[in-house]
Parts: sequence; structure tokens; C-alpha cells
Amino acid sequence: MEHLIVFTEKEKQQLLTKRKGETKFGEHIQLIPNLTKIYDDIVNLDVDYVVFGIKEDIGITANYGKSGSYKAWDATLKVLLNIQSNEFTSAKRVLVLGQLDYTEQRNALVDVDLSKKKQISKIRNLVGIIDKDVTYLVSSIIKAGKTPIIIGGGHNNAYGNIKGCALANNGKINVVNFDAHSDFRAEEGRHSGNGFSYAFAEGFLKNYFIFGLHENYTSETLLKKMKKVKTIKHNTYEAIEVRNELDFSSEIKYALDYVSNRKFGIEIDCDAIRNIPSSAMTPSGFSVTQARQFVNGLGKHSNASYLHICEAAPTEKTEIQIGKLVTYLITDFIRAHKPK
Repeated sequence: MEHLIVFTEKEKQQLLTKRKGETKFGEHIQLIPNLTKIYDDIVNLDVDYVVFGIKEDIGITANYGKSGSYKAWDATLKVLLNIQSNEFTSAKRVLVLGQLDYTEQRNALVDVDLSKKKQISKIRNLVGIIDKDVTYLVSSIIKAGKTPIIIGGGHNNAYGNIKGCALANNGKINVVNFDAHSDFRAEEGRHSGNGFSYAFAEGFLKNYFIFGLHENYTSETLLKKMKKVKTIKHNTYEAIEVRNELDFSSEIKYALDYVSNRKFGIEIDCDAIRNIPSSAMTPSGFSVTQARQFVNGLGKHSNASYLHICEAAPTEKTEIQIGKLVTYLITDFIRAHKPK
């Protein structure tokens, strides 16, 4: 794959901070020394999880959003590799594959004029290229009997995750999305706001549950559109946390019941977590602990087929914070999940 950069032993050693009397997570993960073909390289590996990053924010730019999500993978690696390897973390069950890297494409967009339709169209065409890469990688990992954990990038990558998972399973999949936004906007060219609507329109997505939708940031047009689609359900952040009309734990069970009758994906948009630097950072959202409880609650089901954590946009000051957040969510998923 042209845009896949495999994580190497040398890079791992550079990031590891060893301490006497401790064993770090990164000391026990598995790597692929020489990549030939994804499926062939991992099908016989004694691992359950394949972790990879997506270094892009092109889909967010195509949606007129705040850039920076391409930095989340590097921030995560620095923390993930240096947590403790112990009976709780299962490092030996994890392959760190590497990242899909779009640095060259990002650099070409530095002077782009977002007010010009031709320029926006060009960016959205680039998102289509990313879609193909993500689809192929996710599909290959799942066909090989492993569970992908996808880190970084914009929520445009939900499309590739869903399509890849559906193709690997020869049928539509369900998805639950922990998000302030539905990302079910018009099919106007690919961007971070319409990954789910494209996946639905193309027949890859069946049941779709949006968990914690923000009432102030969902248009009436979208609400009407979602009501017409009988396989979409949602709750709102305000109903759960402001008006206390719904119970958080009960809603996790409700969401799980709605999606778990077939293979399903877990999507986590960091926009939904309060005060987390992201493409649409919010002062009012779920706590980190609630996000972790959500991943635990959904991840424990054997039909949970992938985890995607996206839209975090770390700065130099906040990269450790983001790295710790994403690492907690990764390890919560691994602890909860029991592959078939």
C-alpha cells in the first residue's frame, strides 16, 4: 500500500522509556518487520488486535473544520508504548502496524482557498483516496480474523471503517457513534460530516445509533432526515446530562441492544468529550470517565468488530493529555472485548 508506513523496531526503541523493575507495553507488542501483503502478513500472527493510525485532517478541511487531527497518532504512540505491561493490559495480543500517512497531500493544501468550489472539490476528491486505503486495510485485518483499532484522522474515516468491515463480513454492519454530531449530512462530496450518510446510501450501514447528539448543533433538516430513516436512532447529551430524562448507563445498554444483533463498529469522536482539543472542542460534553465507560459497555460484546477514535487535535502542550485519553480508550476496549 502506497500510503502505509509500517512501524519499526527502531522507532519503537526511540519512543520507549524503560525503567528498572518495570516492563512497558511497548516491550511486548508485535510488529511486522517486512511488509508484503497485509492479510498474508497477519493471518497467522498470534494477536487479536491490530492498531494503526491515520495521519490526516484532509476530511476535516473538506468540511471547513479545524485541522490538527493528523497529530493524534504520534501523540498516542508516545503514551501507549510506555504504559505498564501487566495482567491488565495484554500487550502480547497487540500488533502495532503503523500509519496511513498523507503528509504530502496535506502539504499540498497549505495555500488552498476554501471559498472556491473547485478547491473544495479537489480536497474532497483526496478524501476519496483515503477512503479506499482505509477500506482495504480494515477489510484485510478483519478477514484475517483480527480486530482493528483505528486512531486519528477525521470522522470521514468512519466510511472506510464501515465499508471495510461490511466487505469483510459480506453484509451490512451496525454502528454506534459517540458523538456530538450525526455526521449524516448531504452526499455533496466526501468530508468528515458525511461518512455515515455515504456508508448508508451505498448499502454498507444498517442500524446506526448516535449517542449524545448535541441539540444546539444538529440542524432541523438533519433531524427530519434522521426521522425518515427507520434504522437510525439517537439520544441527546442534553436529555442525558442536562435534563436527566435519560440514564447514562441505561442508554449504553439500549445502544448495545440496538446494534449487537450483527457485527458492529464503535466510533468515538473526541468532540463529544468536554475540554478535549479537537476539531470542534466543546466546554459541555461527556467526561473522560463516561467515554471510557461507553467503550467498556459496547466493547464487551463479541460482535464489536472495530474501535475508531478520531478528531482529537493535540498541540505541543496537550499531546500527553490526548495520548493518555486515547490510550485509556484503547486499553479499556481490549480489557472489555472477548474476540470469538
